[in-house]
Amino acid sequence: MEKVFRFIVLLCPLICILNLQVAIAWGLTGHRTIGYIAQKHLSPSAQEAVERILGGQSIAYVSTWMDDLRSYPEFSHLDPYHYCTIPDGMTYEEAGTPEQGDIIVALERFIRELKTKQFAEQDEAFVLRCLIHLVGDVHQPLHVGRGDDRGGNDILLRWFSNDSNLHRVWDSDMIEHKRWSASELAAEIDRLSPKEIIALQQTDLRVWASESMALRPQIYRLPDDLVLRWAYLAQNWHSVEERLLQAGIRLAGLLNEIYK
Repeated sequence: MEKVFRFIVLLCPLICILNLQVAIAWGLTGHRTIGYIAQKHLSPSAQEAVERILGGQSIAYVSTWMDDLRSYPEFSHLDPYHYCTIPDGMTYEEAGTPEQGDIIVALERFIRELKTKQFAEQDEAFVLRCLIHLVGDVHQPLHVGRGDDRGGNDILLRWFSNDSNLHRVWDSDMIEHKRWSASELAAEIDRLSPKEIIALQQTDLRVWASESMALRPQIYRLPDDLVLRWAYLAQNWHSVEERLLQAGIRLAGLLNEIYK
């Protein structure tokens, strides 16, 4: 298993290129944007620990790693960890946790393991990579699904002149339409005051899921012809920026707490 793990890490850049057509949370640019923001806000001790554990790789570099694992059947048990389901009008507690787990269960488990250094699977680098990715996922609104359309994947539509679906629009279509690199986008949106940063980092991960859920009314406000253009982008771009920024700031706060 260790050889497979090392092989996957070496193949990450190639896999990312081959899987561009796969609907993954935030896509490459979104996850890397979150990584750049988080890296900037690490404490010195967290910076040193993360660099050591990841073997010198940056948070942005490993941020899509958990999606790359989907190419390997031996890691299929991790698939349910990318999302959770909270039907409209219910809380997470009311919806209940599925037997196979979900993103909330996974995050709570990985945080606990990183703090105690008692790892149920693989090692610290494996768990840290998973944590980095899933903090991004829970901030992608459609990874907190309502349970009837696979997080928007079943809502087929057009993004300008291209076939797409609602999930992919939020994963990558809106972000890629702006044609920013991840580092450029991170630099543009990372403008919070120290007080605002502290406020974001004091929230609980179940609050993060509730925030994603609260964006549903605007996300599902679709035109009758199901062709999304400039109007949809204008109405939702601020929310995309906000969720990317919140994810990066909160990821940094979480790592600062774990490695203080």
